[in-house]
Amino acid sequence: MLSDVNAGQTPRALVTGASSGIGAAFAERLARDGYDLSVVARRRERLESLAARLHHDYGTAVEVIAADLVQPSDLLRVERRIADGPPLELLVNNAGFLDLTPFAALDPGMTEAMIRVHVVAPARLTRATLPGLIARGRGAIINVCSLAAFNAHPPIGYATYCAAKAYLATFTQGLHEELRGTGVQVQALCPGYVPTEMIALAGIDLDLTTEPGVMTAEDLVAASLAGLRLGEVTCVPLLDDLGLLSQLDALKHALNAEVPSARTSGVPAQRYIGGTLPEQ
Repeated sequence: MLSDVNAGQTPRALVTGASSGIGAAFAERLARDGYDLSVVARRRERLESLAARLHHDYGTAVEVIAADLVQPSDLLRVERRIADGPPLELLVNNAGFLDLTPFAALDPGMTEAMIRVHVVAPARLTRATLPGLIARGRGAIINVCSLAAFNAHPPIGYATYCAAKAYLATFTQGLHEELRGTGVQVQALCPGYVPTEMIALAGIDLDLTTEPGVMTAEDLVAASLAGLRLGEVTCVPLLDDLGLLSQLDALKHALNAEVPSARTSGVPAQRYIGGTLPEQ
């Protein structure tokens, strides 16, 4: 769990994708709450502007780490900084981007870049952070996912993005099970649409005044931190009925455990027996 920022040493958080949008909102809120910060993004000038403003407004000590998490050397540099730098109380894996080109037409390098940012970087930064959190018996990791993680039929152009966010949601649930009893929390934060640069660059036009379910980055961050205090592993700020998440878990359990146990012979379902290849 997160420690009281008024007790003892100033806690520190590292936020990726902090130069704008949700990451910048996390940095702002955490600075206001008394955290010192390490902020990570590609655009150094924006990070330096953010750092200067947060120091002026809140007296926050802000370390700027300009890094492109798609690049293995930059990712390794951030990992080493986590391992060798001041202890972290909170890691926010927020960096991401979206390209809505249909998969068959999407440049393979762009596909790999999305996977590196949304899957590889959070996994490696989490691995770099966890030993220290476990040793101190406190702290948290927030993985910024998306409602796209639950999309049963991803729209055209969303195949890689939805799959990456589904990985991150499942990864977080798995970590929660591994971390029971350690005092360390994890959260998969699953917003709907938030009007950020990432959304604008993907060509999605959002209007907070007319679009249903659109949330500001500031409200999202407030909900995430409230969800952390409530112990929510999967935090869906737009969801009133938490029973829906329980139903989803029950369906997953049925597919993963109850279906195999009901077919003790291991024989495939009848529809797969005696079939022939479709005619060409």
